[in-house]
Amino acid sequence: MKEIIITSDAPDPVGPYNQAIKAGETLYLSGQIAIDPKTGELVLNSIEDETHQVFKNLKAVLAKNDMTFENIVKCTVFVSDMNNYGRINTVYGEYFDDATAPARELVEVARLPKDVNIEISAIAVR
Repeated sequence: MKEIIITSDAPDPVGPYNQAIKAGETLYLSGQIAIDPKTGELVLNSIEDETHQVFKNLKAVLAKNDMTFENIVKCTVFVSDMNNYGRINTVYGEYFDDATAPARELVEVARLPKDVNIEISAIAVR
């Protein structure tokens, strides 16, 4: 059985999907982009600010299910420009301990929703 996870502390979905789905002890978090849930505006000042906003949104969805970044076992990172890899990776490293960081792939794509520069989805387990 699946449970729909929704919080007003993260942006509303921009399509026919939910912020997360809980199945058993596993939480599947939909891709988050840098929308500030309070204003509905994109945070695009810099790739660092954009990445931090994505993590704030992921944190809000995790918190709704009493989880933290420690519960994440897998991340998928989509970027519009691989030249930002180092800058994104620096911010990413602020949210995960190197020794216990989740599995991850980071891929460049042609285009992302709302023409953002980064989107991250995750799988977390209790």
